[in-house]
Amino acid sequence: MRIQLLSSLFLFSFSSYRYRVSSQPEHASFPPRGWNSYDSFDWILSEVDFLQSAEKISQRLQPYGYEYAVIDYLWYRKNVPGAYPNSLGFDVIDEWGRLIPDPDRWPSSEDGKGFTEVAQKVQSVGLKLGIHVMRGLSRQAYDANTPILDTTTGRAYEESGRLWRAKDIGITERACGWMPHGFMSVNTKLGAGRAFLRSLYEQYAEWGVDFVKHDCVFGNDLDVDEITFVSEVLQKLSRPILYSVSPGVIPTPVMEKDISGLVNMYRVTGDDWDTWGDVAAHFDVSRDFAADNKIGAKGLLGRSWPDLDMLPIGWLTDPGSGRGPYRMSNLNLDEQKTQMTLWAMARSPIMFGGDVRRLDETTSNLITNPFILEINSFSTNNMEFPFVTGTKVSAHKTTNHSRRLRRSLKEVGTSHTQFLGFTSCNHPKVNGWSIKALDQDLDQICWKESMRSHEPLCLYKRILTSDGRLISNQGGFHLLASHEMEFCLDASPRKKRTSKEFNSGSFSPCRSDANQMWELSNNGSLISSYSGLCVTVKSIDANVGNSGGVRSWIATGRKGEIYVALFNLNSEKTVISATISDLTKALPGKNLNATSCFGREVWSGKDFGEIKDSISMEVEMHGCALFVLNCP
Repeated sequence: MRIQLLSSLFLFSFSSYRYRVSSQPEHASFPPRGWNSYDSFDWILSEVDFLQSAEKISQRLQPYGYEYAVIDYLWYRKNVPGAYPNSLGFDVIDEWGRLIPDPDRWPSSEDGKGFTEVAQKVQSVGLKLGIHVMRGLSRQAYDANTPILDTTTGRAYEESGRLWRAKDIGITERACGWMPHGFMSVNTKLGAGRAFLRSLYEQYAEWGVDFVKHDCVFGNDLDVDEITFVSEVLQKLSRPILYSVSPGVIPTPVMEKDISGLVNMYRVTGDDWDTWGDVAAHFDVSRDFAADNKIGAKGLLGRSWPDLDMLPIGWLTDPGSGRGPYRMSNLNLDEQKTQMTLWAMARSPIMFGGDVRRLDETTSNLITNPFILEINSFSTNNMEFPFVTGTKVSAHKTTNHSRRLRRSLKEVGTSHTQFLGFTSCNHPKVNGWSIKALDQDLDQICWKESMRSHEPLCLYKRILTSDGRLISNQGGFHLLASHEMEFCLDASPRKKRTSKEFNSGSFSPCRSDANQMWELSNNGSLISSYSGLCVTVKSIDANVGNSGGVRSWIATGRKGEIYVALFNLNSEKTVISATISDLTKALPGKNLNATSCFGREVWSGKDFGEIKDSISMEVEMHGCALFVLNCP
């Protein structure tokens, strides 16, 4: 009976969620929720497909808090032979060098209307319109050397007695790492550069846009100046626009520290698709952002949320395929439940990526589960919980029972994970590097601050000579993680990578490219020859153990309930257990040493009744269990 009351309470609480979101003046008070076109349409989305999708979102998902319908990238590119993500010369721009929708795919945009009619139709069914935009200036506008609109006068921007054009503000050496033929940064120190960016976002507001996903400005393509100025522009608009930024390479907590207060969402992974490797890659990064208190931190006119990327489930396409949805997700149902549970426990924005027009009952039940959405919106104290045991269940049988391989309680300690990040060279904590000579042919460059008992972080300093050999030198140089490996630190990637590919960090085979060249200034800062940003180091403390394929998260609910998620990353069934008394170690405000709890498991629906000592469940490979505990 107690569990039935708890379930009814959650359902009632969630039904009131829709009202609270709409009445809350603060930006992104809860993790944003909606649908994004990328996983199902790549870049070839049309107006017909989008409006059909918006109608289905309104009918089937909006009652569960899904309110954003987001048009992902290249809505301005002509879908003709020869056009692809990094192609040049196929974009539609106006006389001011601003990107406008391709009229063949978006016919309502003709006569300069942009997305105005699309926005009106989306908003008429109770949704909000989002669009994807890229950094700075398009290469096509740069090559055309278009004039710049001064929105304060309605004429071409003029300063110091002359008219300013695209080639005056574009920074060609700071092209987007994964789309170098497409976009480049603009010089925000110039009035003309600021006028161009202002004209973009004022135009988006005029169209009726509610959400902007700003790509290739975060991670190793970090452009603090552009993010800062765009944030300033958005604060001055009469129309509220939610602001999200995305990386070219995976960011770390130290990298987003300078910008989290300027945005509402920031993606913390690479391009994620429907592979188990991509799902598993989120456990460490979500743990670290939680440990750094970034979940729901102060953001632009409200809060900001680390974003684990879209949910690639349901009916999908393939990355870079240039085709619409044609296949089902490669993740099995257990893997999808694991992804959905981690997104909820980490309070990531939830952006469904599948073709909503073909939303099947299983997928619908998954993404509208009331417990998952309650946790995602309202839980607190969200963190990884390391006090668990795992017992692998062998597929081989003995005489009367399955053979069990017992793991002992994980040895739990504090992990001092050191991160390399990139930030403005004006930041006070970038001047910490110095040279440590090893021998006459090899130097190290080390961060001055040791992390408690840990050795300082050091990189090896080498350069490429004309014949391609790596030697030490005092000029521009490479930074290597090990003197025995020929992998160098990148300031920007050449392509978007999946989360799985980021496990080894932002190091790639050494080349003579500018994005791998660095200089050490006299004041101890490491400066990128490519981006002009500086390298810094931060340590994130997180309670971790030798997970051995078993992970767990914990959080508390609005009525005092405790959520415990158990994840099996192993390739075979595993019994995962946690004692009730150990919950106190993660929730110091609760004394559970002599307490019984009442609980149920969400995905199986099993009522465990009174639980006196521990919770335990056999979990399928790559699957999870989600317990809801009421401990009076």
